[in-house]
Amino acid sequence: MIRMAVRCRPDQAELVLAELTVLAPGGVEESHGTGFVEYAIYGAEGELPDLGQVEAATGDGLVAVDSSEVPADWSERWRAFHRPLEVVAAEGGTAIWLRPPWEPRRDDALEVVIDPGQAFGTGAHPTTRLSLELLLGLYDEPASDGVGTVRGALTDLGCGSGVLAIAAARLGFSPVTGFDHDRAAISAAIDNAAANRVEATFRRLDLRRGLPDLAPLTLANLTAPLLELVAAQIDRPGRPDRMICSGLLEGERGRVVDAFAGPGLAEREFRALEGWGALLLEAA
Repeated sequence: MIRMAVRCRPDQAELVLAELTVLAPGGVEESHGTGFVEYAIYGAEGELPDLGQVEAATGDGLVAVDSSEVPADWSERWRAFHRPLEVVAAEGGTAIWLRPPWEPRRDDALEVVIDPGQAFGTGAHPTTRLSLELLLGLYDEPASDGVGTVRGALTDLGCGSGVLAIAAARLGFSPVTGFDHDRAAISAAIDNAAANRVEATFRRLDLRRGLPDLAPLTLANLTAPLLELVAAQIDRPGRPDRMICSGLLEGERGRVVDAFAGPGLAEREFRALEGWGALLLEAA
């Protein structure tokens, strides 16, 4: 597997992220340093441009680009950084305990055990946490008859290693179907679903070539450009009743809301964490 990293100034970050989205529909890894932001995408040899050590002009500055091979023992090294995490929508609400398989279990929370393998999806990223918070908020809502909770079919676009889809299945949503462009992500998601003993289906999908049938509740943890692409492909008759959209920066909120206004989905709630945002949209 090859890792292509792009390091840029913070003011260039949005432009660089948009450009990388074209190369990596399955997702982009982000890290921050003093005075810079680094984005990385992953793929098998031959799937990504062979950039090596080069500099590419972007806007009015220079961006450092580095292409390197991921160590064979990456998934073992990653254990040092993969820590358990509790996620709740609101104080007193349902809690989900995300943990890797080598960390001890908890009996006082709903567990989701995730081993990312080489899919780079651990649940710790703000976009995943925000999506889970919004999902838990829906789960904790009383149903229209005042009994039980709002559940049903769920679609997860950009499922990664399956964190959101598996959490949804653990909460009782069914059927659950996840889609991702990355083969490694689909493989990890299938393994993680089996480890959690939940029923969920995972398939490869290139969002640029069209959408699958969307469930009444659809999750899309992508990037702002890909969210706009999704919005442009949704027909009103087939639109979800609710969508949880994440992967956008706080400053991209308006453009994403505007994009989904076309198929008739309006903002109901917005949450932000560490510069990232997540939207709960409902059919208007």
